[in-house]
Amino acid sequence: MRLNSFDEWSPLKEVVVGSGVNYTSHERELSFDMVFHDHLTGLDWYYPRLDAPGSGRGADEPVRSPIKQRYVDELNEDIEGIAETLTTLSVTVHRPLDVDEATTEIRTPAWSAAVVPPLNVRDNTLILGDEIIETPPMIRSRYFETQFLTPIFAEYFRQGARWTVMPRPLMTDASFDPSYVNREVRDNVEPITDPRSSPYDVGYEMMFDGAQCLRLGRDVITNVATRNHELACDWLERHLEGRFRIHRVHRLTDSHIDSWLIALRPGLLLIRSMDVVDMLPEKLRSWDMIVPPEPNMKSFPAYDNDDLIITSPFIDLNVLSIDPETVMVNEAGPELMRVLEGHGFTVVPVRHRHRRLFGGGFHCFTLDTVREGGAEDYLS
Repeated sequence: MRLNSFDEWSPLKEVVVGSGVNYTSHERELSFDMVFHDHLTGLDWYYPRLDAPGSGRGADEPVRSPIKQRYVDELNEDIEGIAETLTTLSVTVHRPLDVDEATTEIRTPAWSAAVVPPLNVRDNTLILGDEIIETPPMIRSRYFETQFLTPIFAEYFRQGARWTVMPRPLMTDASFDPSYVNREVRDNVEPITDPRSSPYDVGYEMMFDGAQCLRLGRDVITNVATRNHELACDWLERHLEGRFRIHRVHRLTDSHIDSWLIALRPGLLLIRSMDVVDMLPEKLRSWDMIVPPEPNMKSFPAYDNDDLIITSPFIDLNVLSIDPETVMVNEAGPELMRVLEGHGFTVVPVRHRHRRLFGGGFHCFTLDTVREGGAEDYLS
């Protein structure tokens, strides 16, 4: 089918489900810690400065946090379960290329980093109608991630889709706007005041993830926390002029919007708390809101002290709509399932154990490429 995806809820026909094959570690360095700032705050070793006193790291030594193989094996079991469930719901499932085990590092003129498999495929791509937009990455390890989706994108292009790549950042230390992470200095948080120089410094650059967007037909709600995001939104507004309207929400969170705010159908939002409402565009504030119960910590696996947790307990709000009446939800969250059922939804429970270790729920792990909806105007 031809690429067509304008919103988050219209009947889903085709989707990309990510791959966790050969996921071995997280690499903690400047870009990683800035993106996961809100989730990592409060940990004793928290901040990205690699030569911070007591960090045990050299000035130019990113630290790889290994992921135990049993977690990776269980992750891949759960991903296959997600794909199989979608297939039983008559959704065509596409899969990216796996990372070959011999591919352990990526390198640019400015830096090198461990490679990350194409797991959270929502992040580095934005689908708007009949257009694939590869967004400028925010984490160095994921710089070439969309390359693993090339066969899928190429086939949609052959069928008539537009295919655009936003400007790629050089991603030196000086490329990052630290204002969001420096806004509240804590004892264990060292502010960035002297980014390391590089011969490739060009100042702040576009960096932006597709998961910062909530798609509502002709309207796109975007979370903007940094100058990097603002530059990317400037580009999107010019590129999409006359086709889509960009609405900026300022500093709702550090980056991704989809564990704070999900549109389940026209007129209905799933939100983390009512504190979100005042930050939304005025027309969106009139929609009905579902606030889920507080996360039950017993719903999550117990981890060892050396396991790096990179998402908040609210990650299960990251649901995937199959159609306006059907929602895929983590089977570990019966409280959320009951709330959704109380609002008339058919809930499809699916196992997803290690979402806090791998940084994503069902919405993050998927990229919907074909839905039945069109460029409707829901905010006028």
